[in-house]
Amino acid sequence: MTVVWINGAFGAGKTTTARELIELIPNSTLFDPEVIGGALAHLMPPKRLAEADDLQDLPIWRRLVIETAAAMLAELGGTLVVPMTLLRQEYRDEIFGGLAARRIAVRHVLLAPAETILRARAEGRELPAGPPDGEMRQRQWAYDHIEPYRAALASWLTADAHLVDTGDLTPYEAAVRVADAVGSGAVPPCDIVQTPEPGAETVASGVLLFDERDRVLLVDPTYKPGWEFPGGVVERGEAPARAGVREVAEETGIRLREVPRLLVVDWERPVPPGHGGLRLLFDGGLLDPEQAARVVLPGPELRDWRFVTEQEAASMLPPVRYERLRWALRARERGAPLYLEAGVPVG
Repeated sequence: MTVVWINGAFGAGKTTTARELIELIPNSTLFDPEVIGGALAHLMPPKRLAEADDLQDLPIWRRLVIETAAAMLAELGGTLVVPMTLLRQEYRDEIFGGLAARRIAVRHVLLAPAETILRARAEGRELPAGPPDGEMRQRQWAYDHIEPYRAALASWLTADAHLVDTGDLTPYEAAVRVADAVGSGAVPPCDIVQTPEPGAETVASGVLLFDERDRVLLVDPTYKPGWEFPGGVVERGEAPARAGVREVAEETGIRLREVPRLLVVDWERPVPPGHGGLRLLFDGGLLDPEQAARVVLPGPELRDWRFVTEQEAASMLPPVRYERLRWALRARERGAPLYLEAGVPVG
């Protein structure tokens, strides 16, 4: 099962190209995530919708895109062609990682005409009949997304996707280019880790590593949004501390010589679609500059790493994960482990 994700700014020709593409790729089906947004407009309370500038900012939208794509492929098989703009790397990670976890390969194609063409197409866009101020807002929406597109293009997007310049191409010609690239293998599956969704509560071990300024090491996974501590799920029959040591070696290349000291045990409540479980944090100790220089990240799983202060971590970690870190640092200062429930000390 395969997804061909057609990315690009407004005016790149994603939808028209996708419609032509399903005629060129055998056993392929079109899935436009815009229908998810249309459904949410009827399902979600208006107050909740008003909190998001873009429907993509709603976690339920991203979750439904993953689940719908997986359900369609389970029912129909073959290839799913998905025309949808993704300009935030964390959203790309979440969606592509969720599909990879379901053993669905994602081939990422970016339709990339020149910015002048994008602006011209936005200006000449044919809009449905409606109030003039509504038409102006829609055109302004297209213009407002050019800058985020430019930023993504300059950072992660070109390294992640196969580019097709559609500036001088008809939708059919663009579809032929994409079909040829996919068929020849020029568009390989995205190199993203496949982490199966747990079916029950899990035990996970994280390890805190510090530099000489007492900053803590965080890593940036490719398969889910937000930063994280080095660590992962404890395997069957594995001691939690040893699991942390193993994960540190796998994720950073650093081999700890001693079993790390326990800092916190945190019970994470099950919140659908997650199953929750026990989360343990251990003190992996200080990395001197020479050790820190040897940090090597596995390409498909982690994108980046950095040492951060507790204050910096507050803006990088999800709230519950930050609370876990905060109390782990207090436990380290006091020399005694803490028991938490959902990030709050108990007992």
